[in-house]
Amino acid sequence: MRTLATRFAGYAILVFFSLVVLYPFVIQIANSFKTEADASANPLSPIAHPFTTESMSRIFSGTDFPTWLGNSVLVTVIVTISRVLFGSMAGYALSRLRFPGRRTLFAALIGLLAVPGVVLLIPKFLVLNQLGIYNTYAALIVPMIADAAGVFIMKQFFDSVPVSIEEAARLDGAGTFRTFWSVVLPTARPALITLTILAFQGSWNEFPHTVVAVQDPSLFTLPRGLADLVSGSLGSGNQYPLKLGAALLATIPVAVIFVIFQRYFVPGANEGAEKG
Repeated sequence: MRTLATRFAGYAILVFFSLVVLYPFVIQIANSFKTEADASANPLSPIAHPFTTESMSRIFSGTDFPTWLGNSVLVTVIVTISRVLFGSMAGYALSRLRFPGRRTLFAALIGLLAVPGVVLLIPKFLVLNQLGIYNTYAALIVPMIADAAGVFIMKQFFDSVPVSIEEAARLDGAGTFRTFWSVVLPTARPALITLTILAFQGSWNEFPHTVVAVQDPSLFTLPRGLADLVSGSLGSGNQYPLKLGAALLATIPVAVIFVIFQRYFVPGANEGAEKG
């Protein structure tokens, strides 16, 4: 009886905290489909009364949301592919190749992970301005194509891969890059999927970097554009449905990517454990 009561109390606590976490998201969805008057009068109500899609229509016709969306897609696709490619290559080099300064380089990488991103904002601006790429797409993309956390994740994974599979490839005449690309990388699917999710989420939601990289509204990504909306660029009124609707649309791609890749993450992780 005591075990049953303990289990019930545990589930009750989990349900409570789940509702605490999910309720703000429910409020966001509900307010996205409310009228402005309803959202102002009942901002915490989970029910839209009356239900309307007017704010969704205004997002595409009354704001620069399509431009922000296009910029975010362009930047995110390039940055995600680059981080996965360069992160896996750098991680493999740090894990397998023996070269002078390898340990120092890895120690610097660990140290970089401890540096708050906000500390690098002014140096980023100075470098971008000095290179002459400030306020361009290059400024949005180039500083983000490599990520210390991604290199660390891939390095740690490659450390767990048996060296024997590489030795067999070298006996067959495969070079370093061919061994990496054709033999080792296919075994790294769990790490690659993890890195893809993190890279996509990080670049899609990146805001501080866009503040120091661009000022032209035509180059704004979704986070920068949404910040512009929240700061009052729409004029008078709280505009809750419009702002929350835009934020809702911005969160959908990240959720979809996570759900899609999660289907392969668990099976991939099991395969990696069996191979190890």
